[in-house]
This record gives sequence, structure tokens and C-alpha cells, in this order.
Amino acid sequence: MNIPNLLTLARIVFIPLLVILFYLPFAWSYTVTAALFALAAVTDWLDGFLARRWDQSTPFGAFLDPVADKVMVAVALALLIERFDSVLLTLPALVIIGREIVISALREWMAEMGKRASVAVSWIGKIKTTLQMVALLLLLATPPGTGIADIGTVTLYLAALLTLWSMLQYLRAAWPELTRSL
Repeated sequence: MNIPNLLTLARIVFIPLLVILFYLPFAWSYTVTAALFALAAVTDWLDGFLARRWDQSTPFGAFLDPVADKVMVAVALALLIERFDSVLLTLPALVIIGREIVISALREWMAEMGKRASVAVSWIGKIKTTLQMVALLLLLATPPGTGIADIGTVTLYLAALLTLWSMLQYLRAAWPELTRSL
């Protein structure tokens, strides 16, 4: 157990706290929920940075880090689908969640084939993640119908477009292995 892994575990502990804070019937719950999500996003960056800097990468961390990230994002998206109760927000949220499931399965399958490097994270994935985190932060911080929420929705759509683009890149990289297995 090291500091990067503890930061990853903290993100997992944040998930039920995020849900509890989201449903509190106080005006300040928007701000606190967004702050907790922002803290989780910072720990996501920090655990990877520290693991590389201190050469503390572990198989446990390599497994748990993406799981913590994807569950945190999926939970935040599910909460926002309920809050906004609109197809306008539901559509990009489901695209993002669906892509994460497909790519996680693809990475697992490619790892079993010994080809995990061919589906490594790309720069488009990093931009997508940044836009996604900004969108979720804006959407968690404000009620529907505000200008900031509208900016968050537009940013979520940009993230969803990059999500589809990066998924196509992953599928194209894995296509030779996928078709070989038919």
C-alpha cells in the first residue's frame, strides 16, 4: 500500500459521499458536491503523477485506478440524469457510460491477447477526460436552467463527441485482433 493507491481508495470512498451530498436538501449541497467531485478529479491526476514520479506503480493500482475513475464518472452522470430529467443531458451521459463499458471490455480482452499496448490511452482520451470532468463539475455545481448548467451541457456534448471518436480509434486499433477471432 502506498500513497498513490491510498488516493485511489479515497476516490472510491468519495462515491457514496458524493451521492449523500447530492441528495441533501440544502442549497449549499450543489457547491459541496461539486467540490468533492473536483477533489476526486485532482486525486485522479495526483495518484498517477505520484506513482510515476516515485516509481510506485503497482498491479493493484493499475487495476483499481481506472475502476475508481469510471465508477465516479458513471455515478455522477446517473445523478445528473435524474436532476436534469432531460433527453438533452441523458443522451451524452449514456454515450459516455456506454463507451466506458465497451472500452473497458476491449482493454481487458486485448490484455488477455497480450496486445494491451495497442489500446493504450491516447491524447484524445486525455482531452475527453478533461472536458468530461469540467462538464460534470459545472453540472454538479449548478441547478438546471442556469447559464453555467448550459455551458456544462455543451461541454458534456463535446466530451461525448470525443468519447465516440476515441472509441472508434480504439476499435480500429483492435480490429485486426477482433476479426482474427471470428
